[in-house]
Amino acid sequence: MQRVLRLSLLSIALLLALAAAALLLAWMKFVPDDAEVARQVAAQAGQRLGTTVRIGSAHLRLWPQPTLVIEDASTSQPQPITIKRLVAQARLMPLLHGRLQLDDVLVDGAVLPQLSLRALHAAPAPAASAPGALQVERLDFRDVVWITRHGLPLEFSGNARFGPDWQLRDAEVLRPGVQPAARLLLTPQGEHRWKVELQVGGGSANGEVALRTGPDGAMALSGRLVPRDIDVAPALAGFKRHSALQGKASGQTTLSASGSSVGELARSLHTRTLFTVASPTLLHIDVDKAIRSFGQDRSGQTALLALAGQMDTQNGADGMVVQYSGLQARGQTFSASGHGTIANRRIEGELTVDLAGGLVGIPLRVSGPLSKPQVNVPARAVAGAAAGAAIGTVVLPGIGTAIGAGVGAAVGKLFGGGPGKPAPAR
Repeated sequence: MQRVLRLSLLSIALLLALAAAALLLAWMKFVPDDAEVARQVAAQAGQRLGTTVRIGSAHLRLWPQPTLVIEDASTSQPQPITIKRLVAQARLMPLLHGRLQLDDVLVDGAVLPQLSLRALHAAPAPAASAPGALQVERLDFRDVVWITRHGLPLEFSGNARFGPDWQLRDAEVLRPGVQPAARLLLTPQGEHRWKVELQVGGGSANGEVALRTGPDGAMALSGRLVPRDIDVAPALAGFKRHSALQGKASGQTTLSASGSSVGELARSLHTRTLFTVASPTLLHIDVDKAIRSFGQDRSGQTALLALAGQMDTQNGADGMVVQYSGLQARGQTFSASGHGTIANRRIEGELTVDLAGGLVGIPLRVSGPLSKPQVNVPARAVAGAAAGAAIGTVVLPGIGTAIGAGVGAAVGKLFGGGPGKPAPAR
């Protein structure tokens, strides 16, 4: 009896092994070789992205877990988007039913030029329920280099988790090796709402963002952040930019964006920040010296007692435009108010300076590339203000000095033919 039982078990085991082998052989017929995998991946990626995609090598293994490994992928563009290595782990059961459900995707080394990403004509992603729809649960990335529209490389690492239809659950993005730390953390606060924790420049900008989707698929992003004690110069240095200002900024920020895709949201992003700066210092200009020398000598720094204003940023087709308005600055010997715009790495701005000695309304114009802006003080404006101040002192002592200086500056601008033009001969 025992011998019969052993033979029966052995026969069952042998049949199971033969069945498994037959199943594996049958399955292997449907598993393409590496060259075919590379061809299929390149064709599908090119169709989705609207450009030719080249794959250096690709390999699909089924055991112990279905895993796709892609190396040296690139787009056919003047500045190609490249991925050094991508590893994607797929779930077995959805794969057997013709669906690609990915547990984890790792991007290890990539270069993403901003202008090349904008040039893609990506097809809309199908819904998760659609046949063959791609769904990723977790994305990890490291050594990813973002190339700005001006060619500045910025390195990033991080991770993100997604729900159905690519709904973002949480994410972490950081600039590796940057000190003080530059790190963004998003955690869920309810449906389509996230808590934002941003570390930059030794300070923080925490708050909340929300994303609404209309019946037509249009999306609207809104949010509020509270910047606190952000050291301006190190914060910009963490993104490889130089600052003309030193000090710790705090304030209130609102942000908004709209579009039918994530790319459109990013391109339409608008922020507005009301800010104050503690212990502010202008790093590349001595305002007193610039005024005394009519803009010919501005070398040095200017320590300020107070600085406040409003900063608006607007993304667009030609990059980000930064506008400053309602600027109010106060130094040891002067106070100033003004506005300015930064776009395409150039600055254009105007300040009106009031000197402690009674001269008011002196125009100070800043223009040129951010790396070396030019500061000009029209000589006629200073002379006009001085003349007005002298007249005011004779006619109306005290307050008359300030009134006369203002009148003198206004007259100087009126008859001076505009900024940078000499006054007409009399």
